[in-house]
Amino acid sequence: MKKESTRTRKVLIGFVGWAVLLLGIVMIPYPGPGWVIVFIGLSILATEFAWARDAHDFAHRHYQHWLKWIAAQPMYVRALFWCLTAVTVVVTVWLFNGYGLINGWFNLGMDWLSSPFVR
Repeated sequence: MKKESTRTRKVLIGFVGWAVLLLGIVMIPYPGPGWVIVFIGLSILATEFAWARDAHDFAHRHYQHWLKWIAAQPMYVRALFWCLTAVTVVVTVWLFNGYGLINGWFNLGMDWLSSPFVR
């Protein structure tokens, strides 16, 4: 009976950990807690899986190096990074029809706001 509950716990932790991890990965390019959620997902997985502990340590170490690197760059490099991030956000919101929904809700009559996947 104990072995069965251990297996159930491992499967449950695996499912929750992967769900949180994948949500975090999707959120990385957006302003907000994307990386924090990735690390939370890896931490959840690390309670049962050694590879997740190693992946967490590896990702955290490289994330810290990247933060130091970007902080040491000239202003134009940091500005370029943030501009590319903003473009990524705007394009993906458009592709997922975020602007199309606003267009429909407020009857703006701007069909170009709708995603090409929804037309």
